[in-house]
Amino acid sequence: MNARLPETSSIPERIAVLRGAMKRENLAAYLVPSADPHLSEYLPGRWQGREWLSGFTGSVGTLVVTEDFAGLWVDSRYWVQAEAQLAGTGVRLMKMMGGQQTAPHIDWLAQNVTGGAAVGVDGAVLGVAVARALNDALTARGVALRTDVDLFDTIWPQRPTLPVEAVYEHAAPHASVTRADKLDQIRREMQQKGAQWHFISTLDDLAWLLNLRGADVSYNPVFVAHALIGLDGASLFVADGKVPQALADALARDGIQVKPYAGAADALAALPSGSTLLIDPRRITFGLLQAVPSNVKIVEAVNPSTFLKSRKTPAEAEHVRATMEQDGAALAEFFAWFEGALGRETITELTIDERLTAARARRPGFVTLSFGTIAGFNANGAMPHYRATQASHATIEGNGLLLIDSGGQYLSGTTDITRVVPIGTINAEHRRDFTTVLKGTMALSRAQFPRGIRSPMLDAIARAPIWEAGADYGHGTGHGVGYFLNVHEGPQVISHYAPAEAWTAMEEGMITSIEPGIYRPGKWGIRIENLVLNREAEKTVFGDFLKFETLTLCPIDTRCVDLALLRDDERSWLNAYHEMVRARVSPHVSGDAKAWLETRTQAI
Repeated sequence: MNARLPETSSIPERIAVLRGAMKRENLAAYLVPSADPHLSEYLPGRWQGREWLSGFTGSVGTLVVTEDFAGLWVDSRYWVQAEAQLAGTGVRLMKMMGGQQTAPHIDWLAQNVTGGAAVGVDGAVLGVAVARALNDALTARGVALRTDVDLFDTIWPQRPTLPVEAVYEHAAPHASVTRADKLDQIRREMQQKGAQWHFISTLDDLAWLLNLRGADVSYNPVFVAHALIGLDGASLFVADGKVPQALADALARDGIQVKPYAGAADALAALPSGSTLLIDPRRITFGLLQAVPSNVKIVEAVNPSTFLKSRKTPAEAEHVRATMEQDGAALAEFFAWFEGALGRETITELTIDERLTAARARRPGFVTLSFGTIAGFNANGAMPHYRATQASHATIEGNGLLLIDSGGQYLSGTTDITRVVPIGTINAEHRRDFTTVLKGTMALSRAQFPRGIRSPMLDAIARAPIWEAGADYGHGTGHGVGYFLNVHEGPQVISHYAPAEAWTAMEEGMITSIEPGIYRPGKWGIRIENLVLNREAEKTVFGDFLKFETLTLCPIDTRCVDLALLRDDERSWLNAYHEMVRARVSPHVSGDAKAWLETRTQAI
């Protein structure tokens, strides 16, 4: 009989039961990635086994357990958080360094598992590229890789089931391109690559392609499903009961049949002999790819929908601009309340989340937050992915800096913004760091660059003023942002930690964040983040050039600026930005919020 645990069990007890299950399966090691069958960044509860087993709540991390070792690999964004959450669990913090070319947990397994033994992992949540790297490394050492073992079904009591929330339509006017037209675009791409079939597992790709949304993943308006697209029809594999009949009928009129979620692998196995299947090896799991018959040719390329959804249409860009005005109004209302209440009533990091969420919820088209609000005061702000909890949070009092990173999901767009404000008296060091980060934000915001440049190459523009000051930060400078979709989307990413592949090229219509920072552990953290839109700049004999349009509409607190560090052109940019913020947000606010907006957008 398999040992099972009460849900209140401790982390060491859970690790012990896992080891028992490993022994029964003759596994020397078990690998637990942060992934689901769709390789999502944020996971439905059913696939949050790494968190259940280790206690670490960050969104990225890889757990490895052997008979006498348990280690969690995370990058520098999570070191402080992981160190605190792993304390007393017996799980070691394994620090991943930026710029590593191979996965360090794979190297560790290859070096520490004895030849002739076996490493287990659930292939249903293992990416193809990772599976290949893992298999190559282990095989070279005579270690077997087993991908047929999901031990959580054995050891995890009350494991969450598949999400049951209903799927709904993202309709016009917010959806400006029809489902049928998007399918036509995909099929043209398929034909160019000689493929009769295309399999999609990525949840935001599916939501975009089918003009559908859901609530299966916190903060991301997506739903758990797979799709198999043919030249004449398509199948959507989704849990029973999630698609209302009227919506299923509408999908059928566009040639899309709704089928059981578990049927995706069988559909791949039934593909006609000699046909060609288009897949994105970065966005499909090893388990699903194994279902494809050997007599089906596979073409590997980035999902066409990844490129198409990243390039917002002019109509979508207009909706996003209007959304930014509403979001800016919510922020103005919040900050007006905050400055008025500070010192007069108790405000904690949790209070900030509650009040800011409430301000956004009053705005038209608001659906949910786009991620969990990060409100970090002083030392807490030095953890880029800090999250206040009931058990551990700070009260906003005394002196220092408060960092607030937040965003909303609206029917007409997705927002993501970080601002830092002074509390009490701040010092020259605070102002120096703040101004240095601001210079990085402005440097990239003002850049003009060739169309098609690989986005990681732009990272150094934002870092240059920060490097010049002898500082740096351990995260990327920018990520793509969806249109009422995931707050993190590709293919573009502004980060020198990312490979400068051809598919990361910057194209017109993309929305990306610009968010450099400086973090001083135990003291404070500063990050200034705006979203920007790629727009045509000019055409010259040297080619086509793009520039950024700043979309985010909220003042940057000039009380934190050391004016002596700004050049005249930088002052002009900041003044022009504040003039735009005031002009576009003012019509949407009144009273204290309008007065606050007028004060915080005064020219320097």
